[in-house]
Amino acid sequence: MNTNNAQPNNIPQHVAIIMDGNGRWAKQRGWKRVMGHQNGIAAVRAATETAAQMGVKFLTLYAFSTENWQRSQSEVDALMSLLVDAIEKEVPELQKNKVRLLAIGNMQALPPKVAQKFERAIAQTAGNTGLTLIIALSYSGRWEIVDAAKRLCTKVLSKQLQPNDITEEEFARVLQTSAIPDPDLFIRTGGDQRISNFLLWQLAYTELHFADVLWPDFRREHFVAAIADYQQRERRFGKVNE
Repeated sequence: MNTNNAQPNNIPQHVAIIMDGNGRWAKQRGWKRVMGHQNGIAAVRAATETAAQMGVKFLTLYAFSTENWQRSQSEVDALMSLLVDAIEKEVPELQKNKVRLLAIGNMQALPPKVAQKFERAIAQTAGNTGLTLIIALSYSGRWEIVDAAKRLCTKVLSKQLQPNDITEEEFARVLQTSAIPDPDLFIRTGGDQRISNFLLWQLAYTELHFADVLWPDFRREHFVAAIADYQQRERRFGKVNE
């Protein structure tokens, strides 16, 4: 499948992806789970390149959830090491393609080395004007909503805001994604059909696409297929089209 299967005048502005299936992909080959994560980097590259080429403005990838801290220490350590290596290797390519890097999540929970590498990469790509690539790290939708509620409470206690002034718009302004439009299209690989505590507020009217392919095998044709599926939907946002 190529980009001719998608309409160039109806490309989603923001695509969010749960990159699921790394562990199963490795298990099918008799390998350790970390091998699935390592091979998933090629899929990240394919998704990023395809999104940029098709005119997507924002791409959010769910890399590590708050719940993932409960995995074995060896897997967590391997993931953190993989993140550091991937950041260093991919920054030149991001610069070449004018991709701006951002991160959402509880960055304070990350090992200092990982957080520092991300902060440096974000600063290096800050002036890029192409695709914005957002990595969700130590992130969960419920964590973000609780964090936003705390921020609003602080505003109320400091008299910057009255309780009756709290609206959906005001709430959205204290979310981690305040400067990012809500996703138009959500993709989950691996075959499971759930959103797994990802962008709970932001996905209210997002179109959902579930792909059976495991993440390390995700390539351009799968991204284009998701876009083509999105373009078959009628987005009404609660309204009725007569």
